[in-house]
Parts: sequence; structure tokens; C-alpha cells
Amino acid sequence: MDIIPLTPFDLSLAALLMAALALLSLRMKLRLERQILVAAARTTIQLLLVGLVLKAIFSNVHLGWIALMAAVMLLAAGREVVGRQKRRFTGWRGFGIGTLSMCISSFTITVLALTVVIEIDPWYEPQYAIPLLGMLLGNTMNGIAIGLDRLTGMARDLRGAIEGRLMLGQTAREAIGDIRRESIRGGLIPIINSMSAAGLVSLPGMMTGQILAGNPPMEAVKYQILIMFLIAGGTGFGTMTAVWLGARRLFDERERLRLDRLKVVRK
Repeated sequence: MDIIPLTPFDLSLAALLMAALALLSLRMKLRLERQILVAAARTTIQLLLVGLVLKAIFSNVHLGWIALMAAVMLLAAGREVVGRQKRRFTGWRGFGIGTLSMCISSFTITVLALTVVIEIDPWYEPQYAIPLLGMLLGNTMNGIAIGLDRLTGMARDLRGAIEGRLMLGQTAREAIGDIRRESIRGGLIPIINSMSAAGLVSLPGMMTGQILAGNPPMEAVKYQILIMFLIAGGTGFGTMTAVWLGARRLFDERERLRLDRLKVVRK
């Protein structure tokens, strides 16, 4: 079965939904119309540019170009993590904690999947490497953003309880242990919900795309199971790493709580 091509007119019809949503937001005074239109424009421009880049990379497979694109994707994801924080760490750590955590988890799992599970040659084949890394980074980014936001927010709200535990002789790790666990739980809930609902409530994106492309449904299902497990692993390890690093950053070498290392972002 051949893929049915979409024309610019077809996409324009779909874009009318965004325009209608923006008008409805304006009428209901939600004050989201600008964000809706900007997000729609960014989606269109960014995906078109990515399409052109991927077309060039697919026609000229080279590890250097793929590594460059992976680095750009990682830096963009790290910037998104910072942008979603109400209270972010000052200095380079505000960007570095999330980016390092995504690099450790997403890149490691992507390389493992390409070399051990899928076993393609070369292992950096862009048809597999770039979409897989993109899905891992996108989901890991969400988990880390939620986990760090909850960590810093709860540390600020429960400052008195943390300092009280420190005064009673607990270590910094013990004093913030409950908050760290709740932050990790918060970062993992979205991917756990996605896995629980897959197949019953929703058909995940990769599976849907393969079916639309004419691949056998069972083959699409097997790939989707693989992707869900990889995403869950990347999100889990990335969130745990980011929250652990963030929790350590909240204390100094004398194990004093240092909320002055956070800055509040006004939105």
C-alpha cells in the first residue's frame, strides 16, 4: 500500500483547527491565542526545516553529521528543560543538570538499542538513529523537567521541615529523601500512564506511523513495544540522575540548605 501524499492545501485545512482554537481562546478570554498561533507556526517551521536536514543526511550518511544533529537536539532539549522550571538553579547548573542527565540516559540507551537490539549496520544509520534518539530525548526531557520542578518547588515550600531535620542530626540526603522520592515519582508518572493506556486508550505515534506506511500491524506492534520500554528506561534513569544531582546542589559542603542557589522565573 502506497502512502497517500499530503498537499499544502490539506495541511491548510488542518491549520484551520488552530485558527479556530485561537479565536475561541480570544472569545473566552483565555489569553492563550498568541501562544497557540506561535506554537503552530513553530511546529510548521521547525518540522519543515528538520525534513530538509534529514533529507540531506539520509542522502549522505556520515557519523559526523549525525553526531552534530544529535548534539543540537540535546542542547535544544536542555534549553526546554530550563525553560519549564519555575525555580531553576543559578549559573551553568541550571542548564547542565538536565542536559547531562539526558545525555547519560538517552544517548546510552539509544546506542544500546542500535547496536544490541536492532543490530543495524552501520549502527548510526540515520533512518533508525535520529528518530529513536528524538523520541527518547523528548520523553526524557518531560520527565526531567517535571522531576526538577517538583524538587525545587517542594524544597522551597518545605524549607522549615528540611532545616528541622538537619538540626535533629539527619544528613542532607536523609533530610531531603522524601522530597527526592516524590520528585522522581512525579517525573515517571506520565510515561507509566502512557504505557498503561497504550493499545487500549491510544495507539502510540510510531505504531500509527508504521501502519499508515503500510507495514504489517504485528511488526509495528513489536517496534512500539521496544520503543515504549526504551523510553521508559531513558525517562526513569534520566529523571533519577537529574533529581539526584539537583538534590545535591541544594546543599553546600557543610550540608546546609542553600535555596539562594535557586532563582524564581517570572512567567
